[in-house]
Amino acid sequence: MIKELFAYLCVSDAGAAIDFYRRAFGATEKFRLTEPGGRIGHAELDFGGVTLMLSDEYPEYGIHGPRAAQSPPVTIHLHVDDADEVVAGALAAGASLERPVQDEFYGERGGVVRDPFGHRWNIGHSIEEMSPEEMQRRYTAFMQGQGA
Repeated sequence: MIKELFAYLCVSDAGAAIDFYRRAFGATEKFRLTEPGGRIGHAELDFGGVTLMLSDEYPEYGIHGPRAAQSPPVTIHLHVDDADEVVAGALAAGASLERPVQDEFYGERGGVVRDPFGHRWNIGHSIEEMSPEEMQRRYTAFMQGQGA
């Protein structure tokens, strides 16, 4: 039986990432395990009661963070009280904007940023509750409007 699910990020500079996530999203550091020489083997951050784990890269074990020339295969969704405010804070802390904050067909206001370490964050807040059927109807209309 699964009890929890954690995102575990690998980054090129875990110390800088911890500082960025603190400034950009208000995360608090729970603890870190640091090797002699400073490489962070494991750290845990608290995001409003949810744990994010991260470490530095370990190329000798094939563990790498995202590469600048590639789009990351995973997006982290951060559900917040005010997406406009959080996206602005992330940009001020050094993130880059991938998609401006806007109202979405699925009942959320959100935008997308890329952190300085290559990870994509979809940041949003709910603006409307709807049934899965209504969401599907809107999705179909949206995709037809996009030429899909």
